[in-house]
Amino acid sequence: MKAFFVRLFSGIVLLAIIIAAGILGGDVLYALTLAISLIGYEEFLRVFGLEKKAPGVWGIVFLAFYYVGIRQWELEEFAVFFLIAYLLVLMAIYVFTFPKYKTEEIAEAFLGFVYVPVMLSFIYQTRMVPIEGENTSLVFFLIFICSWGCDTCAYAVGMLLGRHKLAPVLSPKKSIEGAVGGIVGAALIGYLYAGFFSLDQLECALLCAAGAVASQVGDLAASAIKRNHNIKDYGHLIPGHGGILDRFDSVIFTAPMIYLLTVIFLK
Repeated sequence: MKAFFVRLFSGIVLLAIIIAAGILGGDVLYALTLAISLIGYEEFLRVFGLEKKAPGVWGIVFLAFYYVGIRQWELEEFAVFFLIAYLLVLMAIYVFTFPKYKTEEIAEAFLGFVYVPVMLSFIYQTRMVPIEGENTSLVFFLIFICSWGCDTCAYAVGMLLGRHKLAPVLSPKKSIEGAVGGIVGAALIGYLYAGFFSLDQLECALLCAAGAVASQVGDLAASAIKRNHNIKDYGHLIPGHGGILDRFDSVIFTAPMIYLLTVIFLK
């Protein structure tokens, strides 16, 4: 029972921080997104034993420059350049220190950079997209509605109706019924949310449904990495939840999904 209340309290505090940062936007949300990305990337590097090795250390350096870039320039104008530049540095480390690092270590450092700081940067990017006639802080919250809303609905429906396993080897407790319930539930929450704030209800419902699909892929992907490396949690920063990657595993995928759909359909 104590563990439940610890998890509940830390979840409420985290939600309050997200809401405040989302409303304020600007420097506050930028700093929060940077902090989440930095801690999350360090957690990822630690899983692979790269946090003190050159590929990982250079990843932290490039993370800092990448976040400076998204404050100064349009994302699409420099993101690819940064990825190519980091890959070039990694390959230089690989060849000029050969055989100190294995191919897998270079690939893991690069994967982690894209998977964590780049994907999570869309939390901030979505909030800053200029949308004609819309309050971008309202669209920003769709990231968390389709992520954490899907998670809650999937759990509830899975407990009540779950019969068929979604990924029996990877996550035996998840069911197809729960997955469908999570998508439908996220879409419904998005629809009601849009109605309350006078947004386009159908568009928001569709965005949340698509985001919920991405959310479940993100959740399972994080679980797969943990199972491959025999760890229970990525960290212990958030009491009752684990590390940043344990709590934001689905957000990693929903943030770029909502950003992309916002740019296509709402901008």
